[in-house]
Amino acid sequence: MSDRSLAFYASILVGGLIFGFGLGYSHMARPEVVLNFLQFDDLGLLFVMGGAAVVSGATMTVASRLSDRRAPLTGASYTRRLKELDRNVVVGGTVFGVGWGLSGICPGAAYASLGVGNWPILWAIGGMFIGAYLQGRWRSRRADAGTDATTAD
Repeated sequence: MSDRSLAFYASILVGGLIFGFGLGYSHMARPEVVLNFLQFDDLGLLFVMGGAAVVSGATMTVASRLSDRRAPLTGASYTRRLKELDRNVVVGGTVFGVGWGLSGICPGAAYASLGVGNWPILWAIGGMFIGAYLQGRWRSRRADAGTDATTAD
């Protein structure tokens, strides 16, 4: 157990509940709605995502200026994480996109869709866990073999 406070974990729980409620309320936790969006049949989710991007961008801008560039609960600095466009980014993005298209839902919304009774999504969540496990094993084997497996981290 780390030295993080109960308030830190409580804020994560509350934030996750608010996020999940928002996904359920906006119907982003329903694969059929997301698939209609991806097929350009219903562009309503574009406004949901756009609104979330505006709120997130404004919050990060204001929070980074008001709090001396420190996160309120952890004290960690707000910094940009720049990442090179390398093979790992392209392959990871492709796998993420294909998985999103096949299941009709992104990983975050998949968990929220359990809250709206979408039990078949457990297959997709199981696939995410298996994929993450296999990718972790692959990277650890590359690291054991001396290959530079962590350059994209």
